Amino acid sequence: MSEREIHHTLTVPETLVPEDLQRNALLTSVDSVYNWARRRSMWPLTFGLACCALEMIAAGAARYDYGRLGMDIPFSSPRQSDLLIISGTITHKMAPQLIRLWNQMPEPKYSIAMGACTVSGGTFDSYAVVQGAAELIPVDIYLPGCPPRPEALIYAFTKLHEMVGQQSVKTVSWYRKEGEA
Repeated sequence: MSEREIHHTLTVPETLVPEDLQRNALLTSVDSVYNWARRRSMWPLTFGLACCALEMIAAGAARYDYGRLGMDIPFSSPRQSDLLIISGTITHKMAPQLIRLWNQMPEPKYSIAMGACTVSGGTFDSYAVVQGAAELIPVDIYLPGCPPRPEALIYAFTKLHEMVGQQSVKTVSWYRKEGEA
């Protein structure tokens, strides 16, 4: 988003601001500032299980550089992360670890299922393979392919940014007090 677009989305008509303050004051809603900051400061937790993990790693390298989207620091601790990128075949043996990591992440948290094996079990119709990450945790973005290209992961990040940008502090569940409906 360019500086002009940011200025357009964060300001109100100049008639509401006195003329002497128009160059120095900015009026906006809490939702736009909150979502703008959240979109540009997501910290991914990478959970690479198979060949899709190589494409995920490539997306963070210099050629594709998902850091320019605000996803700069892939953490190895779930307690500082708010985006879980699951890439590869999820076996039933790894399912408890995936659920544990998801439960340790603070709200708000999001997930991307990357690759055919993560989305639907892929070609492995087996007793040992989970037939999709959605059986274990809620998935926000599905990224199909075998393996999906780094460009596809960058596109998934932009879709996640759009999703986050449409949320409101009034309606999100993690911002309410306990007992509020």
